[in-house]
Amino acid sequence: MRRWMILGSLLIAAMAGAQTGDDWDSVQIETLPIRGGLHMLTGRGGNLGLSVGADGTFLVDDQYAPLTDKIVAAIEGVTSDPVRFLVNTHLHGDHTGGNENFGKRGSIIVAHDNVRRRMSTEQFRTILRNESMPASPPGALPKITFSEEVTFYWNGEEIHVFHVDPSHTDGDSVIHFRRADVFHMGDTFFNGRYPFIDVDFGGNVNGMISTASRVLAMTKSDTKIIPGHGPLASPEDLRAYRDMLVGVRDRVATMVNDGMGIDEVVAASPASSFDDRFTGNSEGFVRATYHSLSEGN
Repeated sequence: MRRWMILGSLLIAAMAGAQTGDDWDSVQIETLPIRGGLHMLTGRGGNLGLSVGADGTFLVDDQYAPLTDKIVAAIEGVTSDPVRFLVNTHLHGDHTGGNENFGKRGSIIVAHDNVRRRMSTEQFRTILRNESMPASPPGALPKITFSEEVTFYWNGEEIHVFHVDPSHTDGDSVIHFRRADVFHMGDTFFNGRYPFIDVDFGGNVNGMISTASRVLAMTKSDTKIIPGHGPLASPEDLRAYRDMLVGVRDRVATMVNDGMGIDEVVAASPASSFDDRFTGNSEGFVRATYHSLSEGN
């Protein structure tokens, strides 16, 4: 249990952006062209999606506040147009930390209803660890929200943003650039890594599986997928991820039905057979899976 608390503390610290100035100075924002005016930007935190074109710049997520200037510089390496729309895939700070900065630059922030609801009030974690998260400043909050879906006809694209079943959180959205056939899945997809499922904020392993399956059903062989974390992905990568989620979920479900406690389930290492392809905190993933199944989160 002590090991889990240490791992959990490190994860929350990272999500909160608890980094030194020297750490921020060392971060490099890399830009990967995809197609159709779309790019993936990487740095520290969640991957960004960037659409450029005649209508203006469209950004998906914005990492941490201290990185805003570097992100803007990377965008200016592609286009001189400022960010007109900024869509948040969910509320975590490694995806929304730059909101206030971009808002001051004139960006209109868009997200699911639950993102604004949670960001606008103090939030509490009680399942994975006991802590509170302060409300975000007004300038960081989404200015436009939606309940199910919204479509932007922008830069010659149909940018379909749709809410999914509670997966990583209860406010997750997937963005589909339909004409280019590129998805941004936020943290519903960790490519090559075990996911963090924030059960305190409504996340659920069954939702992670249903979201992966929903997107897979919409893909073609040459579809490109921007994951929340990890390299640019293919449908085959997403399929392997979905199958891993199902495999671990089913093993943990059997153990829960057999009356095993959470520490017993962790000790049984139900994810170990996937360690050759997936890295990261498998213990945290197993614990979140256990809570998803045993407590109905």
